[in-house]
Amino acid sequence: MSETEVTTAPRPLLLADGRPAADAWSLDPALRHLNHGSFGAVPRVAQERQQLLRAEMESAPVVWFPALPRRLAAARADLAAFLGADVDDLALVPNASAGASVVFAALERRRGGEIVVTDHGYGAVTMGAECLARRWGGRVRTARVPPAADADRACAAVTAELSEATDLVVVDQITSATARRLPVERIAAETRRRGVPLLVDGAHAPGLIAAPLAGEPYDFWVGNLHKWGCAPRGTAALVARGPLRDTLYPLIDSWGAGDPYPDRFDQQGTQDATGHLAAATALDLIGSTWGWPTARRYMDDLADHGARVIAAALADLTGTDGGPVDVGMPVPGMRLVRLPEGLAGTRVEADALRDRTAREMGVEAAFTSFAGLGYLRLSAHVYNTAEDYEHCVPVLRDWAHRARTAAGAGAGARPAVRPPDAG
Repeated sequence: MSETEVTTAPRPLLLADGRPAADAWSLDPALRHLNHGSFGAVPRVAQERQQLLRAEMESAPVVWFPALPRRLAAARADLAAFLGADVDDLALVPNASAGASVVFAALERRRGGEIVVTDHGYGAVTMGAECLARRWGGRVRTARVPPAADADRACAAVTAELSEATDLVVVDQITSATARRLPVERIAAETRRRGVPLLVDGAHAPGLIAAPLAGEPYDFWVGNLHKWGCAPRGTAALVARGPLRDTLYPLIDSWGAGDPYPDRFDQQGTQDATGHLAAATALDLIGSTWGWPTARRYMDDLADHGARVIAAALADLTGTDGGPVDVGMPVPGMRLVRLPEGLAGTRVEADALRDRTAREMGVEAAFTSFAGLGYLRLSAHVYNTAEDYEHCVPVLRDWAHRARTAAGAGAGARPAVRPPDAG
């Protein structure tokens, strides 16, 4: 890799008045926010909109709650247009995991009670699938997809686990731990041919993929608006198409239970629904200021630059070529960097490294593990700049060097997977 490849960076995005894009957010400037993909970041205008809505709710709750279903129906129409979904197919849920739980609660065993997942699946959703399999008296089958697998190989790995006993397939559209796409459109074609329901976990897709619902229709799809869409947290969509749609009910029984899908999801007692009502404000900020295609292109270029800078700095410690990890089907705005041996080998250790990095380096970062290997997952947004990543290089390189030295201190022993002082 040449020095030019390592150092070339996209020019920072600016607001209409020339200020840095970050000024539209309330993020702490003392921290480097390199992990947008976990919890998102809500722009000031959306926070202000939500606060106004909450003030309205608290000022006249007896007026607010009876009128809420009508307002949520209008919000659903806005979100359906953004996602490219039919408004009659889209229900509002708190997050993608909640949407998956709605599906798990509705489905009945029809064949052998087997559920197919992948080894890239989001832990909470996979746990839900395991719970459903136990309830059915069935089992979960895990498709092993190599991180660098292309679409053909990834699709083949999943379809190889299908059988006459399969009652459900759960596949991530974008994987959390490995920051890659899976060929959900091709998998959907095969599950539809076999008559097996498919649940697509699109938690990271809204905003990051231009048309996350295009192509072969999925039976069920869930996606978070609070990630790349920057909506207030607790804002997600469940899209259901096909004959099983009308079997879906909210996890909380309420007065809307007798309404058709998806209207029955709009009446959930005293639930604070202001996040969904303010979601369009966040989406509009990005769309009107830069345009979503420009924003996605910038995020992708920046994540690529950041990954190359950091990977090059760690190359001598990881034994890699200094570039981002090959994930087969890359995702705009997300990259993986291999960590030195002994760092973040498990989820618990990755979380400990995340906490220590924030505490000692002032960097909010995501560390993940897959098949016993640790990775730094970068997920960029419009408020990030190249300097955010370049700032981390000297400290991260020194830290990783010390961690590797400590890991190799025990002669003949397996390198320690816990970073020094990780707790």
